[in-house]
Amino acid sequence: MHISDILNQDGPSLSFEFFPPRTQNSSDALYEVIAELEPYKPSFVSVTYGAGGTTRDLTHDLVVRIKETTGISPVPHLTCIGHTEKEIDSILSRYAEAGVSNILALRGDPPRDNPNYDRSNDDFKFAADLVRFIKKFNASGRHPDPRGFGIGVAGFPEGHPTTPNRVLEMEYLKEKVDAGADYIVTQLFFDNHDFFDYRERCAIAGVNIPIIAGVMPVTSLKGMRRMAELAEGARYPAKLLRALERANGDETAVERIGIHYAAQQCSELLANNVAGIHFYTLNKSKATREIYASLGLSNS
Repeated sequence: MHISDILNQDGPSLSFEFFPPRTQNSSDALYEVIAELEPYKPSFVSVTYGAGGTTRDLTHDLVVRIKETTGISPVPHLTCIGHTEKEIDSILSRYAEAGVSNILALRGDPPRDNPNYDRSNDDFKFAADLVRFIKKFNASGRHPDPRGFGIGVAGFPEGHPTTPNRVLEMEYLKEKVDAGADYIVTQLFFDNHDFFDYRERCAIAGVNIPIIAGVMPVTSLKGMRRMAELAEGARYPAKLLRALERANGDETAVERIGIHYAAQQCSELLANNVAGIHFYTLNKSKATREIYASLGLSNS
């Protein structure tokens, strides 16, 4: 089933994101988390892809295992930085053979051990190029679904960190949609006004595909700093910062505040007809389970 099929059903989608484990211990811990979250019947789960393709095989293995051992639809991330057309074609072929139905097409980040990576020789310069290539693969008839892969792309309610020109940013987003994207999953954000404004700007720009909101609860002060680094400038509203300050460094209190804040975010998003909510789980289940309980949800 394509994610667009799920989004066309009644009610918003609720989904989770995982990253592929690198050790046996972290692998065991992740599958315990998946077992804890599977009863919530997520609409889908996405699996991240390391900078420069560093988790290529780990991502594939996790996606296939989720597909084969659970009833959840897995959506692998796929990035274009550092990959040739031949490599991307090979990755798509493996996913098609495994019966994976969806791809989240991203530009991606350069390898962390090579921050000055030269992209001039890359076959894919932008995510739109990757979307077009996936559509070409779909047209080849090599996927068991005659439609090929469903395609998602990323959106940035607070603005893309490398495109300060917000008008140009919308033009790039429109290019991805025109290339064949079916839906958008946003980067994490902490102020719903940013999301609502982004959704309106998308409509003005002629971007009329579903937009799924990315939510990540703050569960520790260390994690909050790490989030800001990974998201390249996530903005923490004063309301959230004041609440965290009152915790006075108590990590248990910080976690409670972060989960409560995210639950309020989700409640407001659901009340304003969000197409879906995508939980960035950091491979843990507690925060997501507590948000579901706060919202009165037994499953997705």
